[in-house]
Amino acid sequence: QVQLVQSGGGLVQAGASLRLACAASGGTFSAYGMGWFRQAPGKEPEFVAAISWSGSSTYYADSVKGRFTISRDNAKNTVNLQMNSLKPEDTAVYYCARRRINYNTVTSLASDYDVWGQGTQVTVSS
Repeated sequence: QVQLVQSGGGLVQAGASLRLACAASGGTFSAYGMGWFRQAPGKEPEFVAAISWSGSSTYYADSVKGRFTISRDNAKNTVNLQMNSLKPEDTAVYYCARRRINYNTVTSLASDYDVWGQGTQVTVSS
């Protein structure tokens, strides 16, 4: 059974950087696309970024494009989210997720993901 364990996150000032990591155990990590989502207090979950299983395709929400970078290391079964130039509106609980079907494409739909990490808090102060 696949499990996703997240690390990273924390409290930073606006303009700073953070790196989130998501490590997979069980299953075949390299055969599935991965994504990052976030949920701020009182708001609906929001797509952040996605990467195909080969890493050849990535997709970002407009709100993070140019500031965040998703990457993966299939040899280490990890997917990372590098977050630069953080803004207070980036404050949220961030979740990594594994895509439900092993297509080598990207998707922003939460319903296309079936395994989720435990979540990690990112707080950006102004």
